[in-house]
Amino acid sequence: MKNITRYLGLALKLLVFLLVLGFALKNSQTVTFNAYLGQVWQAPLIVMLGLAFVLGVLAGALALLPNLFRLRREATRKQRVSEADAAMTSTDITVV
Repeated sequence: MKNITRYLGLALKLLVFLLVLGFALKNSQTVTFNAYLGQVWQAPLIVMLGLAFVLGVLAGALALLPNLFRLRREATRKQRVSEADAAMTSTDITVV
């Protein structure tokens, strides 16, 4: 069963690759990107779309960083508190 899922995953990856490759070959015409201050960049459409995708992924990752750091701080603080509680309960003090 494990081999079947591995082969299905590989087939799915191959299918996605072939679809992207076909898309790239059908859209190979040059497009113009007009930036600020009169800058112009010309590249194939698939390059522009790939660049837009990569920039979107980077922007999303940067947007998640503050939450990631906050959650790590909270997890570290909670772990320290639980370790301190465990150390307090494991002392050998007899209660009279």
